[in-house]
Amino acid sequence: MGRVLLLGLGICGIAQNRARAAQDAAPQNNPMQCDTGVSRHSLHAAALVDTADVVTHKSNDRDSRAGMVLIPGGRFWMGTDHMEDAQPVHQVEVKGFWMDRTDVTNEEFARFVKATGYVTIAERPLNPKEFPNLEPDELAAGSVVFTPPLNPISLDNPLAWWKFVRGANWRHPEGPNSDLTGKEKYPVVHIAWPDAAAYAKWAGKRLPTEAEWEFAARGGLDRQTYVWGNEFKPGGKFQANTFQGHFPDHNTSEDGYKGIAPVASFEPNGYGLYDMSGNVWQWVSDWYRPDYYAKLRGAEVAINPQGPSDSFDPQEPAVHKRVQKGGSYLCTDQYCERYMPGARGKGDPETGTNHLGFRCVREQ
Repeated sequence: MGRVLLLGLGICGIAQNRARAAQDAAPQNNPMQCDTGVSRHSLHAAALVDTADVVTHKSNDRDSRAGMVLIPGGRFWMGTDHMEDAQPVHQVEVKGFWMDRTDVTNEEFARFVKATGYVTIAERPLNPKEFPNLEPDELAAGSVVFTPPLNPISLDNPLAWWKFVRGANWRHPEGPNSDLTGKEKYPVVHIAWPDAAAYAKWAGKRLPTEAEWEFAARGGLDRQTYVWGNEFKPGGKFQANTFQGHFPDHNTSEDGYKGIAPVASFEPNGYGLYDMSGNVWQWVSDWYRPDYYAKLRGAEVAINPQGPSDSFDPQEPAVHKRVQKGGSYLCTDQYCERYMPGARGKGDPETGTNHLGFRCVREQ
């Protein structure tokens, strides 16, 4: 079965065709509308292992909850006034569910790949028969990697710090010369949405809805700016892995990490969940529409919302997107502040980057 493969060279609202990356970049520099994913126009590639072919992992019920936290059901105020596409703040009720305590790690994803033979989208080269006009190097498998410039630059063109790297994938997060040695406990990255969905199916789980994710991230703190409260750095202590210094050229690493940190490197939230802010973005199940919250305005309480039935992003009308949550180690108030639990990210489902992972949930 074929898949649409959207690969990218930029971030924050760029639509890039792999064959025309240098010619038709259209970046949008708006920190409050920062696109967390990268995308190009649609390209097709054969899926070596399709999600539908993945067999659910056989384990007993207790084992399937190992490493998970029971999240109680309840009501909360979803969204934030800080972001236009996360308004209006509205009441939501979710039922209880189990959630992974951390993002899925490299060692956990490796077990899935060993058991199933699954090949991620970033590892799949394009089929030259489907794209006879592309040069051989344009058909190569790869993914998008943050590549900081050497000096301060304008924030108008994200192509200056995002690069398509041949050979970059979950096994080689920085490119073909990198590997996972010593990074078993790091979150797996370069994961496209179908890759995450395939893992979740194998594990007998699923991806969380946007509402479930935000309810869990808040950890019982309603209408707070951050996962841990209203102060970004309480007591002078960093609470998440974000970007310090001058974006994008110089990360001072004041929080202890220049890049991605191992999971659970910072304090958990009120529900015992780690890294619900910063480090790596997390896929959720919902399609993205900036007007979705506004359409819920008439409902007194939205009960277990599943998201819109379709996707639309006015910055890239031709690209369907899924919601991403939590922000990453690249989030900064200089450019993108979406490490807030009520903020919403968005990304092309077929594209992964080296700051994008996921975690799973299962029914109570």
